[in-house]
This record gives sequence, C-alpha cells and structure tokens, in this order.
Amino acid sequence: MTTVSEQSTHTDEAVVARPPRGGPWLRWLAKLGSAIFVLWAAATITFLLQVLAPGDRATLLLNLSSGESRERTPDEIAPVNSEYGFTDPVWQQYLHYLKGLLHGDLGTSYQLQQPVTEVIVEQIGPTLILTVSALVVAWLLVLVTTTLTAGRRGPLGAFGALLETVSAGLPQYWLGSILLVVFAINLAWFPVESGTGIHGLVLPVLTLAIPLAGFLGSVARDEFARALDQPFVLTARSRGLGDLSVRARHVLRHSVLPAITVSGWAMGALLSGAVIAETVFARAGIGQTLVAAASSRDVPLVGGIVVLVAAIYTVANLLVDFLYTVIDPRIEVP
Repeated sequence: MTTVSEQSTHTDEAVVARPPRGGPWLRWLAKLGSAIFVLWAAATITFLLQVLAPGDRATLLLNLSSGESRERTPDEIAPVNSEYGFTDPVWQQYLHYLKGLLHGDLGTSYQLQQPVTEVIVEQIGPTLILTVSALVVAWLLVLVTTTLTAGRRGPLGAFGALLETVSAGLPQYWLGSILLVVFAINLAWFPVESGTGIHGLVLPVLTLAIPLAGFLGSVARDEFARALDQPFVLTARSRGLGDLSVRARHVLRHSVLPAITVSGWAMGALLSGAVIAETVFARAGIGQTLVAAASSRDVPLVGGIVVLVAAIYTVANLLVDFLYTVIDPRIEVP
C-alpha cells in the first residue's frame, strides 16, 4: 500500500520531471536572439572597419573609381563627403548604416561603383554551388568510411582512423595545389581553370571536401564506436540482421548527431575555404571578389561579404538545430 507521503513524493517527482510549458519555444527564441546578436556584431565590426580604416575615405573612393592614386583637393572631396555622409558624426553614420542593412543596403563598392548587394548577388551563385557540393561530398565520404571502418579492430579500423586524421590536417591551399598539378597539369584529366562546368568543379570540391570529411569523420567515429555497445545493436543482431545492415540502418543514425552539430560551423568554414579554392583554380565567385576587394581596399565590399558570411553561418546553425530534432525526435534542442 502506498502511503500519503510516498504519494506526495511521487507527485513532487512528477512535477519536477515534467518539462516546463513553453520550454522549446523559449529555447528557440533564445537561439534567434543569439543569431541576431551575431549579425549585429558582424555589422558593427564591418562599420568600424570602414570608419577606422587609415586614409581619407573620400580620397580613396575617388582614386579607386578613377584608377589613379594622388592627393585630392578639398573641392574634389567635398561632393563625395556630402553624398556619402563621411563628415557626419560617427553615431549618425552608424545608425544610417544599420538602417540600410535592414533594407538590404550594404553600401556602394568604391572600385566598381555598384551597390555591394548587386555585386554579391552576381558572384554568390558559383560560391554556393561550390560550398554546398563540397559539404555533400564530405558527408558522403564520412558516411562510407565511418560505416565500413568505425568500431572495427585490426587493420581496417586503424586505416579508417589514420585516413581521417591525415585528411583533417591537410591545408586546403596545399591540397588544392597538389590536385591541380597532378590531375589538371600532369594528367590533364580536369581543366586548369575551373570555369563553370561540372567537370571543372571536381577538383575545387575535393579541395574543400577532403579536409572537412576528415574532421567530421573523426567526430562521428567515437560516437559510432560507443553506439555499437548499446543494447539496441544486440537486439538488431538477434533479429538476424547482418553487420553492415546493423551499422547502416541503426548505428549510423545515432553516430552522426555530433558531426551534424558542427555542420553549421563547417558551412562557414567552407565559405572561407572557397576563397582559397577559387584562387587556386581561377574560379569565379565571392572568394575571388573578396581577394580583389581586399587588395584594392574596397572596404564596403569586404564588409558586405563579411556580413553575408555571418548571415549564412547563422542560418546554417539554426538549420542544424532543426535537423537534430528531425533525425532523432526524442532530442530537445538545448
């Protein structure tokens, strides 16, 4: 017979165990607030980059637009200062900059004399194709190598772990250069300049995907080995499923969750790596645009690309949290 005190204890435990109402919504609101803060911080740093950059901005703009570098007279820079508000108080410039961001205005490129938004829209397509393709290829490599080698004793398991460690440590610039020399120049299997075709996409994608696959694979490998010791694996084997079927259908699903967690970061890393891949393989895209803008001190264009990368990184992390719950509905996003 259950006493009153025991019933009270069970009731208290039930109350404690019951998740608070609105908990998931509050967590998602907190994540959204964090995402907005990241974007605000990126925008603020970009603004300070423009204001605190050495040299007079009006002179720099005139020199870049005309293609000649010389001192400008006050009469020459006065119209530019008036048009762009360079002489306004800093706080007023900052508020104007934030207001423009809310309306999708990232400023005007000093060198190209085009809205930064238009320049990015023209160049972002090839970069997104490159980064998304690299992420997909990296995950395919992770799924294959992890399923076949993780948790195995002997040479196969050791080979898989070594392959991931070596891959994760490969510098992208070095790897891209090796792939270019071997497969494009010596063997002539792929074009030296990437271009826009699928054939020219292979080497840049591998340049980004191989190191990322090594990193994600090393994250998933440990979790895969732990999952092999769980009771559900023994249950699956007792039903007559073969080793590969158990690994692919049951263990893999649980082991990739930690790797999915860092996929949001990986997307941002791929965008940064795209600068290297596009430079090595002479591929058009936002990376080449960023290098040219940085070389010419086109601060608004550099800042606009920085804000774009921060936005993509933020959205990718929110999507990762959503995928977490799709893969395993029992998990609540922290």
